[in-house]
Amino acid sequence: MITLYGIPNCDTMKKARAWLAGHGIDYTFHDYKKAGIDQATLQAWVDEVGWEILLNRRGMMWRKVPQAVRDNIDESGAIRLMLETPSIIKRPVLDTGDGLHVGFKPEQYEKVFTT
Repeated sequence: MITLYGIPNCDTMKKARAWLAGHGIDYTFHDYKKAGIDQATLQAWVDEVGWEILLNRRGMMWRKVPQAVRDNIDESGAIRLMLETPSIIKRPVLDTGDGLHVGFKPEQYEKVFTT
C-alpha cells in the first residue's frame, strides 16, 4: 500500500496529490496535523534516508525554532523536534512499500512509478 505523508494545505502536497490522482495511483493520505507521526516510523525513515533529508530547514516552522537549537541540531534533537512538530518534516514523504521518497518533483514520481 502506498502512503503519502504530509499536511493538506501545503502547495507541494497539493501538487503531489494531483500528480498521483492524475496517474490513477491509489494511495492513503496520512495527515500529520491530525495523526502526528510515531517514533518508530520516524526512526525507520531516519535510518533509511537520514535526518538531514527529512528535516525541512527552509520552512516557516524551522525559522520559529530557537537559534541555539538550530545551531546545535543533531540526529536525536532533530527526531525530537520532528516528533513535537511534524510539520517541520519535509513534504511530502511517499512510502511505496519498496522505498521512501522525500519531496516532490514530477520526474521523480514518474521514475518511481515506471520502474
